[in-house]
Amino acid sequence: MMREIDAARITDTVARLCIEANCHLPQDMRQCIRHSCESEPWAPGREILERIIENYHIADERNQPICQDTGVACVFLEIGQDVHVNGSIEGAVNEGVRRGYTEGYLRKSVVADPLNRVNTGDNTPAMIYYDLVPGDQLKITVAPKGFGSENMSQIKMLKPSDGLQGVKDFIVKVVEEAGPNPCPPIVVGVGIGGTFDKAAYMAKKALMRSVDQRSEDPFYADLEREMLDKINALGIGPQGFGGRTTALAVNIEHGPTHIAGLPVAVNINCHVTRHKTEVL
Repeated sequence: MMREIDAARITDTVARLCIEANCHLPQDMRQCIRHSCESEPWAPGREILERIIENYHIADERNQPICQDTGVACVFLEIGQDVHVNGSIEGAVNEGVRRGYTEGYLRKSVVADPLNRVNTGDNTPAMIYYDLVPGDQLKITVAPKGFGSENMSQIKMLKPSDGLQGVKDFIVKVVEEAGPNPCPPIVVGVGIGGTFDKAAYMAKKALMRSVDQRSEDPFYADLEREMLDKINALGIGPQGFGGRTTALAVNIEHGPTHIAGLPVAVNINCHVTRHKTEVL
C-alpha cells in the first residue's frame, strides 16, 4: 500500500524546523562544548567557550537565533519508496523555508543569482538533497548553513598514489588555512571517494551525524580520532585565540570511487552546527 502525505505537512514541518534549528543548538553539540570548556587548559580559549555556552542559553530563553547568520536552508529528505506526496515536494519545502524565515524573523541571506547578487527576500530557494529509501516514511532534516564556515571548505581530486597520507595532509591543510575564519571550535565533515560532486555531498552529510558518534567502520573511526587530535594540535583554538579546542569532531563518510581517483572534500561547520530532524 502506498502511504499518502499531503505537501502542506511538509511545509508546516520545514517552517517549524527552520526556526527551531536556528534557535536551539542540538544536545550533542552542547555536551561537547561543555566538555571542551572543562578540559581546555588555555584561559582565553576557555573564556571564549564560556561565552559560547552563555550565548546558546540566551538563544534558548529568548527563542532567538544562536548566530546572526541564519544560513542558507539545507534540507535533507529521505523519502520512503512507499510514500506518495500529494503536491510538489520542492514547492512545499520552499514554502516552508519562506514561512519559517519570515515568521521566525530570521536573516534572509539567499541571492537569486551568484553574479547579479539580488536577494530573494525570503531565503528561498532551499538547497534540497533527496534520498530514496525503503519504507513508508518521510524524514526531513533542516540544517541552516552559514557561509563563514562554508567559504572555508575545499575539495581536491587526489591521485590514488597520494594514499592515506595525502588524505590526512589535505584535511589538516584545509583547517589550518581556515584558521579563525569559520568561528572555531568547528566540526569537520569529510567525504572520501565517489566523484567530484559525490565527495562534497558526503562531506556535507557527515555534518548531520552526532559529534559523539564515530564511524561504524573501525578504520574510519580511528582516522576520525587521529584527525581530531592533529587538528587540535594546530593550536588555533576557540575563535582563533589559541588553545587545544580547534575542532569538536571530525566526521568522515566514504564511498566507492574510480580506479584512477581519490576525491576528498572537507566541509567545515562552525560551533553553531545546527540541524533538526522530524519524521512524517
